[in-house]
Amino acid sequence: MECETDISAKPDPRVFWAGVDGVLLRFALTPESGAMTATQLLAADLEHRTPSGTVEIAPGLVSVLLRFDPARTQRDVLAKEMLARARQIMQGPLDIPDSARRWTIPVAFGDADGPQLSEVAQAVGCSPDAAIRQICETELRVLVIGFAPGQPYIGLLPEAWDLPRQSELTPTVPAGAVVVAVRQIVMFGAASATGWRQVGRSAFRSFRPERDTPMPLRAGDAIRFARVSVSEIEALEQKADGLGGAQLEVLR
Repeated sequence: MECETDISAKPDPRVFWAGVDGVLLRFALTPESGAMTATQLLAADLEHRTPSGTVEIAPGLVSVLLRFDPARTQRDVLAKEMLARARQIMQGPLDIPDSARRWTIPVAFGDADGPQLSEVAQAVGCSPDAAIRQICETELRVLVIGFAPGQPYIGLLPEAWDLPRQSELTPTVPAGAVVVAVRQIVMFGAASATGWRQVGRSAFRSFRPERDTPMPLRAGDAIRFARVSVSEIEALEQKADGLGGAQLEVLR
């Protein structure tokens, strides 16, 4: 059971216990851009200067979970260190850290692969082609991996894309569906119901247990989408690696 520690910071960030071997540092209750940037900065700092005894660093949208080996360190020590680092980060500047890697992922937009593209474009206030350009030209990052193994939440799209979820679920979208809501993009690794709107489809599979790296994306990875035709996506789906033609660049 998660319970709050006696270590407080006003107004944020705050630390919480997370099970018997975890500490959760939360910057905010809602996914505000500043809190999300601070989360990425803290996760990057923890990756660069990993506290002794750490076994896992798992960033969320506005929080970072650190799991540790109780035989090698103490929860209080880690909690205090995370809080100190978070407070330092909050002093700014809150500039998003440079990404170490960039993926370019082919996507077919519109028509049967993006049946709600026109609806989304109208809500954003532009044409479908302009909406596609905005998706492909925006500097995007993997904000968090979650909901399903390897499944990325990618953002942030421009403010006009702060679209609400649907009032009712779409019963199913296919594997590879590219869906949007709340300035974010999700690529489904498997067929799923969703309250987000589908604007495209990729051949990228975010989780394949038989691959050397079952979940190739990492939180903090830069993402670019490249518009391709339906026939190209269909051809990429035949590739055994399940990467759908995605190209990875190591930036540093």
